[in-house]
Formats: sequence, structure tokens, C-alpha cells
Amino acid sequence: MARPPKCRIVDREPTVTYFKPRGVPLRDLDEVTLTVEGAEALRLSEIEGLDQDSAAERMGISRQTFGRILADARRTVARAVVEGLGLRIEGGHYKLAPRN
Repeated sequence: MARPPKCRIVDREPTVTYFKPRGVPLRDLDEVTLTVEGAEALRLSEIEGLDQDSAAERMGISRQTFGRILADARRTVARAVVEGLGLRIEGGHYKLAPRN
């Protein structure tokens, strides 16, 4: 039996939860799903410029787990862009960071 996933700490829920290619009607669009923690990993790594150790600490997970989440998120976004798929951001195992 697999171990249940540990909740990842996310700073905030994404305000935008769907992206689609221009000119393709939603009814004709296939989509992929990016988890909320995947979006957070991308934000910490690519936008805030944190190294994997610092980003993993912020999310309350190991560096190895952060690396796996980040690699999966990059693969999902790349697939959506290259193949012209809709990108839905939802789900995952996360909790919001406490507010000070």
C-alpha cells in the first residue's frame, strides 16, 4: 500500500485557473491538468528565482520531492504549449500557508 502524499504548503491559490490557445473553441480543445502545487513550484523556481532547497523548504517538502513536482509541472506546461492543449490548474495535495 502506498504512503499517502504529504500536503504541500502553497502561498496562495492561483487567481487564473485556465489557459487556452487562441482561436480554438473550448468544445474542440483537449486539456492537461497542472496541480496547484505544480503551479507553486513553477512560481517559486521561475518567478521568484529560488533554488530547489529554498523552494522545497517554503513548501514544507524535501528537495527531491520538489524536484519531481517541478519536473512534472514543466512537462505539463510544455505539453500544453507545444501541442496546443488547454491548461487547467486545479487539485493536488496542498494547504495554504498561514498568514502572519
